[in-house]
Amino acid sequence: MILCCGEALIDMLPRTSTKDEAAFAPHAGGAVFNTAIALGRLGEQSAMFTGLSSDLFGDVLREKLAASHVDSTLCHVSDRPTTLAFVKLTDGQAEYAFYDENTAGRMLTVSDLPDVTAEALFFGGISLVVEPCASAYQALMLREAPTKLTMIDPNIRPSFIKDEASYRVRLSAMMAAADVIKTSDEDLDWLTGQHDIPALFAATAAKVILLTRGSEGVTIHTRDGQAHVPAQKAQVVDTVGAGDTFNAGFLAGLARSGHLNKAALPAASMDDLIAAASLGAAAAAITVSRAGANPPWQSEL
Repeated sequence: MILCCGEALIDMLPRTSTKDEAAFAPHAGGAVFNTAIALGRLGEQSAMFTGLSSDLFGDVLREKLAASHVDSTLCHVSDRPTTLAFVKLTDGQAEYAFYDENTAGRMLTVSDLPDVTAEALFFGGISLVVEPCASAYQALMLREAPTKLTMIDPNIRPSFIKDEASYRVRLSAMMAAADVIKTSDEDLDWLTGQHDIPALFAATAAKVILLTRGSEGVTIHTRDGQAHVPAQKAQVVDTVGAGDTFNAGFLAGLARSGHLNKAALPAASMDDLIAAASLGAAAAAITVSRAGANPPWQSEL
């Protein structure tokens, strides 16, 4: 079981109405939510921990999780509203405006943390930026990391960061405890001031660092070497959910090779890691070929 811990929200995606007016269509989303959905569709045991609303958008999120075979019983439910993220697309690249004040997801606290039986946990996204939920997720990760495999994708959105100093301290603590770190080249620049993988290894206990560069693919870094996995060719509609789907594919690949636990990951060979990253790349190629975050089912690969 893989427990995905982080935001679940509604992406308001740009559309054109039947009268040629600019409009927005609501779609279930959020970086960590997308990863949970992708894992369920790839046939892995997947669960979600987040703050969900009892409102109509919260119903949409629960229904989407159930339809993709994701367990939502650990989610904390309240009557606060659902977070909304309005999306602007420029040449297929997504920019976001978040409406997150006093929402069910944001107001999650340490007292809401569940008991965890999953062997692996995934963290990331905007849920690590704002309080009080960010501290709750940090506490959960640091509590579970000594015995459970943990992966983090900071998926940094600079426009959403209000307290950069606190955010950097939180990310540093969580990344220091992580077994697997996924970072884009832009994220790595923000984190280290340059493309400095050795500095990231020196500051963390990570066994694997995945550096993604969009259409240029992903480079797998370990403390013993590196390997490159090219992106698969696709007709890009938009990039919403691409990185989230890659994360799911990589975790699914670790599960399939028997390395999805704290003790087994160090024994994973570079070939095992390449196979996992290749599964992630294949799944992400399908996601970018269609509108919105719509990860593939295993039967589509």
